[in-house]
Amino acid sequence: MRPLRRFPIDDVSQVGEARRAAQALATELGFDADASGRLALVVTELGTNLVRHVGPGRHAELLVGPDVARGPGAPAVQVLGMDQGDGMDLERCLRDGYSTGGSSGTGLGAIRRQADRFGAFSAPGRGTVIATRFAVRGERTSVPARPAPSDSAGLSLAAPGESVSGDAWALRRDGTQWSLALADGLGHGPDAATAADRLMALLGEAAPGLRASPAAFLDSAHEPLRSTRGCAAAMVALDEGGASLRFGGAGNVIGRLISGVADRSLLSQHGTLGLQVRRLQDVVYDWPPHAVLVLHSDGIVSRWSLADTPGLLQADPAVIAGWIARDHLRGRDDATVVVVRRHEGP
Repeated sequence: MRPLRRFPIDDVSQVGEARRAAQALATELGFDADASGRLALVVTELGTNLVRHVGPGRHAELLVGPDVARGPGAPAVQVLGMDQGDGMDLERCLRDGYSTGGSSGTGLGAIRRQADRFGAFSAPGRGTVIATRFAVRGERTSVPARPAPSDSAGLSLAAPGESVSGDAWALRRDGTQWSLALADGLGHGPDAATAADRLMALLGEAAPGLRASPAAFLDSAHEPLRSTRGCAAAMVALDEGGASLRFGGAGNVIGRLISGVADRSLLSQHGTLGLQVRRLQDVVYDWPPHAVLVLHSDGIVSRWSLADTPGLLQADPAVIAGWIARDHLRGRDDATVVVVRRHEGP
């Protein structure tokens, strides 16, 4: 999986580097002129706002990379702006004409209008995460397109010094059945990526009935992965309209169901696919409509909490993923976070 690239933003010269990277990715993915232009504008606005309002030494950065949440055949680019500054009043800052930096006050509102998808969250003294998404051909909608039965987003970051991530994740649909898998290849670098990408390829090739059982699918992938260095993995099966999920996992990929009143860990078994693993079993968990599902690799510290950020769980899944990665990145391994929220109704 191609990871998002990280661009620390301490001065305006670094904004141009992020914009050029975004434009190169847009060209590679076949963006039309409108989508490419909007993408460049938003990267510039996000980066300039970080320079103007946050400043150096406060973990201000842009993340730029491909977005795989909509699955194969729907390539897109995601751009996140993150900082640990003073925070902002988002409702006021999104109004055109409001400014705290002497500008025309159209920056954040323009970002929301230009992006195909926009989400943001800010907390006093804790900073801000803004997440945007751009489709290949300007597929803009008033309501963000989202794969039923849930709204999902994820980000993957490579280990320091690496250009590829040894983590991978994918979402697949079979009628009313959805399968979400996350793999963490042992170590990092190209060999780890080969193992994780192989599991994602097997997920795409698997019969729908096999994908309906996470344990059965992961068991079936064990032998094909013996030619790789192996990987930890977790998988979730979801039914449209269902109030539960089926989970199976091997190794240290973490799964949690989090709401304002509960935080439940999803239990993986010991072992490594492709090396050694006991026969896996599906576990069924209730999934309340107000809870979000979080899967992440061990590049994210395991003991994190969102209890001190009221309201974050109602934010866009991409914002939640960015917030977790911003605050809880180990910084020495590949890291991937995927967030899924149920939605109800047609």
